[in-house]
Amino acid sequence: MESDKKVTFQLMLAVGTAVIGSLQFGYNTGVINAPQKIIESFYNATWFDRYDENIPETALTSLWSISVAIFSVGGMFGSFSVGLFANRFGRRNSMLMVNLLAFISAVLMGFSKLAASWEMLIIGRFIVGFYSGLSTGLVPMYVGEVAPTALRGALGTLHQLAVVIGILIAQVFGLEMIMGNATLWPYLLGFTFIPALLQCFLLPLCPKSPRYLLIICNEENKAKSALKKLRGTTDVSADMQEMKEESRQMMREKKVNILELLRSPIYRQPLVIAIVLQLSQQLSGINAVFYFSTSIFEKAGVAQPVYATIGAGVVNVAFTVVSLFLVERAGRRSLHLTGLMGMAASAILMTIAQAVQVHWMSYISIVAIFAFVAFFEIGPGPIPWFIVAELFSQGPRPSAFAVAGFCNWTANFIVGMCFQYVAMLCGPYVFIIFTVLLLGFFIFTYFKVPETKGRTFEDIAAGFSQHAVAGVQKASPEEMNSLGADSEL
Repeated sequence: MESDKKVTFQLMLAVGTAVIGSLQFGYNTGVINAPQKIIESFYNATWFDRYDENIPETALTSLWSISVAIFSVGGMFGSFSVGLFANRFGRRNSMLMVNLLAFISAVLMGFSKLAASWEMLIIGRFIVGFYSGLSTGLVPMYVGEVAPTALRGALGTLHQLAVVIGILIAQVFGLEMIMGNATLWPYLLGFTFIPALLQCFLLPLCPKSPRYLLIICNEENKAKSALKKLRGTTDVSADMQEMKEESRQMMREKKVNILELLRSPIYRQPLVIAIVLQLSQQLSGINAVFYFSTSIFEKAGVAQPVYATIGAGVVNVAFTVVSLFLVERAGRRSLHLTGLMGMAASAILMTIAQAVQVHWMSYISIVAIFAFVAFFEIGPGPIPWFIVAELFSQGPRPSAFAVAGFCNWTANFIVGMCFQYVAMLCGPYVFIIFTVLLLGFFIFTYFKVPETKGRTFEDIAAGFSQHAVAGVQKASPEEMNSLGADSEL
């Protein structure tokens, strides 16, 4: 259908406004990297004022690791709250409400230096992490539900594009000549205020999710009106038919909470796939690069490590754009496999470059990190976020986002908290750990992950239901009915 591939102004406004939340997530992931030494000097000065002595090295390492990793702890709580917000307030209204968290965190981090309080900075990082955790669930869910089936993959990739643009903005703003200096670093952390303000102005101009309006609220006319705006046509019968099919299935399937999702054999296979794909994103080692790339480049002997970090950010954005065009042509599964294998090869090259301390090897180290980032954005970067929306029908989808997001943020926290300590123990061989994990994720994806390109949500769910037949003997009568509903589609 031609209208299924039509990109309207209202659709792009809705998607573009939603992914401001993704940009915030990326910005706050990358912002802590470049000014590390300056913020550590602030910690030392504050410690000296309080205790009349310089901060011990171990205390400084711990305090910095907490400052980096507390963002992920907030993300865990935020991601687990996605279902609660999304179903109670709707996708769009939830995105609007959670901007309050971005404003609070901006104030805490922005005034931390003035108050001589690293505690304010750490609490601010936790709150903006909570906001980001909610955004990483709400944004892909909203985008997946407003996008036509034929554009769902491409528009879903915009979440990741906004994330990497956010990281790049943070890296550029973090330059010493801009805001990464002893005077302006609080403004660098408080900048999160501006995108939140912009989103607050734009979100009321965007339609609510038609799927939410029809399936959760049972408001057919409002759903039809929202679809007409999004599709730019008065004939939305095909979309309405697809959603009504999903709604009929939901009446038999009922809304699924997190405990039911975890216990049910019906959802086990898609849930395992969703969780492993989220883990493949975080345990690939990408955040070790994003959080600590400046120090990695320093150890490799790169003369201007901050500029090399920005170079990695540019590669990040460029290959996310490449992924945007590839995802509806090559398919999700094949791109994920390519990305995982490419990252594993790059990690081996990175290890060799760091282990062999020869001057020209620093250039190999830069190439290896750039390739590592490029392959990440081809598959493991964008695909795990939007494939969750594709693997689950409307009933279990918010709970699935909550569980998958929680696993993503937990892995993010583990990498952020432990990488510096593991790097001290393993030295130049630290990326061998990630190589082994990447190969494991490649094997899992090859044997277990289906292709979802061009398929409706119901078609994908029905495919999993057929695989679940073997576990039906263990299912409750309600789950048996749910399976029967799926299989009829």
